[in-house]
Amino acid sequence: MASIFTKIVNGEIPCYKIVETEDYLAFLDVNPNSKGHTLCIPKKEVDKIFDLDETTYNGLMSFSRTVAMAIEKAIPCERVGVSVIGLEVSHVHVHLIPLHSMDDARFIQKVKLSSEEFQEIASAIQSHL
Repeated sequence: MASIFTKIVNGEIPCYKIVETEDYLAFLDVNPNSKGHTLCIPKKEVDKIFDLDETTYNGLMSFSRTVAMAIEKAIPCERVGVSVIGLEVSHVHVHLIPLHSMDDARFIQKVKLSSEEFQEIASAIQSHL
């Protein structure tokens, strides 16, 4: 069965898209740790990051770096943190989290945002790509 992220890639579920290439997709996390929390995924559904072939792995890291640099320009923060956990969705995903404190990296507190706020954040990040 296709993961929720594959359904997003296929357009079956909407997302707040940041940027898309032939092989990768970045979109806002709808349950963010902080404003601007973004997920970067390979379009190819693979469960574990180290099961990716080397080309896809390196491409995902490069793609994530580009997105992280745009987030840092668009969202006031101390830095953009990176996390790969993968226990909730069986599809490789890189979390890019604007950090203000260590609590933002702990997946404990969540930020509630309106649809309009998500759209504004996505547009702000896109403007720096």
